[in-house]
Amino acid sequence: MALLPPPEALAEVTTAVESVRAGWPELRWIDSTLWHVTLAFLGEVPDQALPELSVRLARAAARYRPVTLSFTGAGAFPSASRGRVFWLGLDAVPPLPRLADSVAAGARRAGAEETDRKRFHPHLTLARSRYGDDLRGLVGSLSSFSGLRWRADAVHLVRSHLGSSVRYEPLEAYPLTP
Repeated sequence: MALLPPPEALAEVTTAVESVRAGWPELRWIDSTLWHVTLAFLGEVPDQALPELSVRLARAAARYRPVTLSFTGAGAFPSASRGRVFWLGLDAVPPLPRLADSVAAGARRAGAEETDRKRFHPHLTLARSRYGDDLRGLVGSLSSFSGLRWRADAVHLVRSHLGSSVRYEPLEAYPLTP
C-alpha cells in the first residue's frame, strides 16, 4: 500500500539525485519509475482475500482527507554511518502515520499480513547498499533538500513483481475523502 507522488515532485527528486549519483556507484539506485511512498508492506495476499482487502482499504482511506506533503531532508536506515537504505524524508504531517496504521489494520483484518512491522517512517527509497556503507557524505549532500508541495489524494494497492528486475503494478486506488 503506497502513495504515488506526482510526476513534477518526482522530476525534482530526479534532478537532485542526478547531482550526487555518480559519486556513489557502489549503491543500487532505484529506478525513478519505481519510486513510491510505502505505507505498509504486505506479503503474499491470497486471491480470495482481495475483495475483502479492497473493501477494508477503501473504508480506511475514506476516513482521511487528502494530505499535502513534500520531500525534505535525507537519511539512511539503520544509520548514515552504516546505511543500507538511502532515502529522502517527507515532512511528517500528523495524519500520515495514522493513515499508515489504518490501512495496515484494514489489511490485517482482511487476512493480509504485514511483512514489515517496523515503526512507520515516511520516506522515499532512492538507493540500497548491500553491506551497510558509510553514507554520511551522501546524506549530507541532500540533507537540505526541500521539494515542492504535492497532494496525496489516494492510497494505492501495489503489487510487487520480483525477479531480475523489480516491477510495481498499481492495482487499485482508494480515494482520501476531501
